[in-house]
Amino acid sequence: MRENTDWQGADPRWAAVFLSGMAVLLLVRVVALHANATDLFFDEAQYWSWSLDPALGYYSKPPLVAWLIRVATDSCGISEFCVRLPSPLVHTATAGVIFMLGRWLYDVRIGALAGLAFATLPGVSLSSGIISTDVPLLFAWAVALLALVAMLDTRAWWPAVLLGLALGLGLNAKYAMAWFLLCLAVYLVATPERRWLLRDARLWVALAIGVALVSPNLVWNAGHKFATFSHTADNAKWHGTLLNPLKALEFFAAQFGVFGPVLFGGLLVVTRRAYHQGLPSADRLLLAFSLPVLLVIFAQAFVSRAHANWAAVSYIAATVLVVASLVRDLSWGWLKGSFAVHVALVLLLGIATGVAGRYAPPFGSDPFSRTLGWRAIAEETRAEVAKARAGGKPYAAVLTDDRSVTAELLYYMRDQPTRVVTWFPGGRPNDHFELTRPYNAAVGGPVLFVTLARDKSVVTRRFATVADLGARDIPAGKSTRRRVAFYSLTGYLRE
Repeated sequence: MRENTDWQGADPRWAAVFLSGMAVLLLVRVVALHANATDLFFDEAQYWSWSLDPALGYYSKPPLVAWLIRVATDSCGISEFCVRLPSPLVHTATAGVIFMLGRWLYDVRIGALAGLAFATLPGVSLSSGIISTDVPLLFAWAVALLALVAMLDTRAWWPAVLLGLALGLGLNAKYAMAWFLLCLAVYLVATPERRWLLRDARLWVALAIGVALVSPNLVWNAGHKFATFSHTADNAKWHGTLLNPLKALEFFAAQFGVFGPVLFGGLLVVTRRAYHQGLPSADRLLLAFSLPVLLVIFAQAFVSRAHANWAAVSYIAATVLVVASLVRDLSWGWLKGSFAVHVALVLLLGIATGVAGRYAPPFGSDPFSRTLGWRAIAEETRAEVAKARAGGKPYAAVLTDDRSVTAELLYYMRDQPTRVVTWFPGGRPNDHFELTRPYNAAVGGPVLFVTLARDKSVVTRRFATVADLGARDIPAGKSTRRRVAFYSLTGYLRE
């Protein structure tokens, strides 16, 4: 599997370059995270709320992100900084695994450059400032790929155990880890000389370990009507018009932003070269663990929609592949240009998040508006709760009708005894809060209804007395506002 060509460098100083570069990058990101002026995005706030009740599964995702946050907050505190701190740490570890992967397949120089390239990818720079399920997923994918390469090159058993652990870890982070098996199948189809792996007991032991580690989550799903699977299917949105070429083009264009213009362009060149000329063994393996996921998600975008990060796992192998190709082709100018752009973006993001909400952008809406203003909404809600308590008629609960508002109030009103509940119209729950904290008659009354919805009657018509407490325009940055309405509701009317 290892490539032995005369373009390789074996200078051990490259390891020092990688370690020093990663140390500086981690320091910059931790400092930037500490200075970050944004509120938690509602997905982040939701994951934090999950972490308060460690479980084997949650409505929309497997449990690993919640466990990761719980470890961080128990060790560091519950500030936004602490909730997000695992991201730069885990991404740094992922870059370390990519360094080992590049070193194994090529040499220490490729490993160092690939690790640094991954750590500075635009998508990784953005992800390092938030907490998401992609963070542990990418780490698990990188470890699994390294373990597979070791399994193909050795007869030892440790790669099988490592592969199984990585598969289980990844599946507990996000079900997208299952794409690893698709990529493996593509690789074996394209590489007949490697099909002996299907007869190797180590592969099946690894798969068994992976299944064993994800089985508790499967049991949880079985006990909750396979909520996570239903949510995943809903996300695909395979209904309505199943021809959306503009969505496909949008996803394709977004990959230049996620992976970087030079590196994604390089991946396209390598793909074309593979079609016309074939690739060396190591390159073929890496392309097999890059291209299939991109093509599947591109097809998903064509028939429905796809977020830019849905193919993020592709860039573990793609980073090593493209860096190795650029070095082999002596395309140092392109590689240096890519690093220059990406490092500049690291610094720009760090500065931008530090001053988020303080200045109006010169054009368009505030790019951070979705992560601003939530604390202010919670403060307004807190004031209404305090006013009712001072008047001798405390609210039994704060009622919301939107997952984002529920998650943000849970986080930013975490020191308040008043319970936060969500409106559940019945039927199948649409989010974790409808599953775990739905409003019902047992909550009692009165309740404070906090909503961003234009049509409040869906909720208000179900109560005998509705007191309008007014609406406020809450800034979400200098150029964006959210209109939040408050109502005091009493006398829940059963249907």
